[in-house]
Amino acid sequence: MFDDLTEREKTILRYIIEDFIHTASPVGSRYISKKTDLSLSPATIRNVMSDLEDMNFLTHTHTSGGRVPTDKGYRYFVNQLMEIEPLKSGEIDMIKSQINETEISSDEIYKEVSKILGKLTKEISIVSQPYLSEGIFEKLELINLSSTKLLVVVSIKSGLVRTVIFDVESGLSRDKLDKVTGILNEKLGGLSLKEIRKTFHERVGSLQNEARDVIKIFIDSIDKIFQDEKEGMTLYFGGTTEILSQPEFDDTKNYRNIIELTDEKNIVVHVLNSLTQEESGLAISIGTENPEDKLKDYSIVCKTYTAGDVNGKIALIGPKRMNYSKMVSMLNYTSQIITGKL
Repeated sequence: MFDDLTEREKTILRYIIEDFIHTASPVGSRYISKKTDLSLSPATIRNVMSDLEDMNFLTHTHTSGGRVPTDKGYRYFVNQLMEIEPLKSGEIDMIKSQINETEISSDEIYKEVSKILGKLTKEISIVSQPYLSEGIFEKLELINLSSTKLLVVVSIKSGLVRTVIFDVESGLSRDKLDKVTGILNEKLGGLSLKEIRKTFHERVGSLQNEARDVIKIFIDSIDKIFQDEKEGMTLYFGGTTEILSQPEFDDTKNYRNIIELTDEKNIVVHVLNSLTQEESGLAISIGTENPEDKLKDYSIVCKTYTAGDVNGKIALIGPKRMNYSKMVSMLNYTSQIITGKL
């Protein structure tokens, strides 16, 4: 996939990318010669940089003689040169204090994680709720909230639940609700919510004569009760203010573009679900690798977390100049926190 690089080329490429990540300024040969212990002259370094540019690992701007990484350069860095940067103790303490050591409900965890990630990384952070449709159905409860409101509680084996409230005609007796609950729990047990959604009509169609009014609620609202969140998953965003500190957003047009993207939930869902992840659940997509045109100037680092038998995603979107090694470390740790909390 990549051109073979010499150790000298690798060292200089690594230095240019790491320096550009931290300074956002093009890197010149004289600067490298002065700031590193390579013991190479600016002319020698300039020749190496020229070779790296010929191989499309670097490019240069018209306003400076320094070089900046290309998408290919970032990709080589991520795959071949990057070392994961451990979190600082202060960062760990900050995450723990806001997430791990506070009494917050499971629904609030996702919001808190997105907020703390945005604050610490200064990137756009995205946290999805777990995809409950992948989970295995455990039990169903039907609860009368009033004479005209019915609460449906669907529990899956991971311990997570989905609740839906329906307006119903008055007169649903407790005996009828209990009867339907028992029948549905027997017929649906052991299936994933996705399987139930696809086959519900076949499995319960014959029951309509026994409790037509209750069963009709399920048949009419099957997509709502057993929804596939990959089509309509709940996302939480953070960092929309913090990312303004990045030099790339001195131009308000750039900021407007990425904020508009966060408003287009369907695009974000599609992008997260289309990422190719490693066995570890990590995925990194850089610039032109992104399937969405609006993300061609950005990178995405995404991590899948687990909660029992279901999964969700945590992601960061920011300039291609993002500190990949720190972002990976941040997502690895916060995914562990979510898994433990759920």
